[in-house]
Amino acid sequence: RLFAHWEAVASTHRVSLPRDMAGPIAQMARHRHAREPVPYVSLSQHGKCEEAAYEERRYPAGKWACVTMGEPMYEQSISLSFMKLMRYICKENSVGCHLGMTVPVLNEIHLTKEGTELEREVLTAYYLPGAFQQNPPVPTDPEIHITERAPLRVITRVFYGMTTEETILREISLLWELLGPREAVLRGTYIVASYENPSVPQRRNEIWFICQA
Repeated sequence: RLFAHWEAVASTHRVSLPRDMAGPIAQMARHRHAREPVPYVSLSQHGKCEEAAYEERRYPAGKWACVTMGEPMYEQSISLSFMKLMRYICKENSVGCHLGMTVPVLNEIHLTKEGTELEREVLTAYYLPGAFQQNPPVPTDPEIHITERAPLRVITRVFYGMTTEETILREISLLWELLGPREAVLRGTYIVASYENPSVPQRRNEIWFICQA
């Protein structure tokens, strides 16, 4: 029943779910309450009427498992990448055990020169839990790369629901409206942070603007 549920979710992202995902899905379900947050420091919060409109944060350097995909649709790229990462998290690694889930999972995107649509390549990144930061297990999948990502300063805003090219472009536009012109923020490269699995209809996401060093 669990596999059938995930199969239906995958179909909404225009991808098919391989049978060998049954094991990782069952493991993720067993460990669903044990989720380690990616560490960060909140630098400032901005809002109206006690509601936070956006927040500035600093994330330390850390090791991430990364996959890059370039499917026709954003949802296809992130779905296929996360399936690979699920296999790595659950067993397909050099220690042969479940590593543990961390949140959020990051999806780094790039806009075309016109800024009206997303480029196809999306990098999906999973933060290695604290126990594995010093000595990350090696993935058996050659398409997964362990990367030391530099410290990151970001401006973030929460949104809920499905992440599609349309919703992402809308959220980028909304946050630019809130911020106004800023020299010290990258244009063209953004991050979509996902906190819940794709089967949650009103799942929590964030759009991240990257502050230049």
